[in-house]
Amino acid sequence: MSFLHARFAKPSRVTCLSALCVIAGGCILAALPSSPARAQVAIIVNGDPITLYDIEQRTRLMQIAGAKGAGRQQAIEELINDKLKLSAAKGYKLEITQSDVDSAFGNIARSSRTTPENFAKGLASAGINPDTLKARLKADLAWSQIIRGKYQSALQVGEKEILTTLEKREAKDVGYEYVLTPILFVIPRGAEGMVDSRKRDADLLRVRFQDCKTGIPFARALRDVVVRDTIRRNSADLSPQLRGVLDKVDVGRLTPPEVTSGGVEVFALCEKKETTADSPARRALREEYYSERFKKHADRYLKELKKGAMIEYRQTQ
Repeated sequence: MSFLHARFAKPSRVTCLSALCVIAGGCILAALPSSPARAQVAIIVNGDPITLYDIEQRTRLMQIAGAKGAGRQQAIEELINDKLKLSAAKGYKLEITQSDVDSAFGNIARSSRTTPENFAKGLASAGINPDTLKARLKADLAWSQIIRGKYQSALQVGEKEILTTLEKREAKDVGYEYVLTPILFVIPRGAEGMVDSRKRDADLLRVRFQDCKTGIPFARALRDVVVRDTIRRNSADLSPQLRGVLDKVDVGRLTPPEVTSGGVEVFALCEKKETTADSPARRALREEYYSERFKKHADRYLKELKKGAMIEYRQTQ
């Protein structure tokens, strides 16, 4: 999947630990804690144990992810909160499956432009058991569902509220809908030496490609070229970087070529029209308000859970 193709994909609501992307590039090999630490119980939360190993692993994960002020005490607080979240999930009979967790893990890997398998290896090379991250993801997934279900009406953001704020901020409330056709210049496996020649082929097509009506049939007739299904995307769904790429491309022309796992890919911009159904400014404001409300209610509910919890500290060093 290409950089562009991955980001033209519709966004997921799962929040990813994007700072962990550095792991995909490789880290210094760090030894995992010795086996006794795995069994030493440090804290018990509502009957559920947290081991010294859990604390060491979470501390390391937070440091690798670049969490502000990441340290042992912060890791302990995070682990306790995760236990409370999962305990609440049990109370609501909410089940987060292994498939759900693996999917979230895969989303992080893809945001790192790597496979889940390679991402797991990267974590291991940094001395982090992949299950450490998966445990955190499980708690996050459960908590997100709980808060969205419990405070559904309070989290809603009205369009009138958004428009009023946009007027006050004098923000541009215009978006675009793009119609794009991906065109792939195939490179067989093991033939990486063809990359430069395929880039040249793509550049030649960019010169000849003047409109989608004639250009796409022409591309389909080319040897070892695959024209994929047309996709529609709103500018509100795209990053500023991608909007910048499309802003430089005229309708009926192709984006610059990009190397992907399958070859060299370009996108034909077949249509671009203004839309007021949604815009980057409106989407950003909606997400801003939603995040603020989510955090407010989540923090309040977590405090309630902590007040009623049975937390026993045995040893944390």
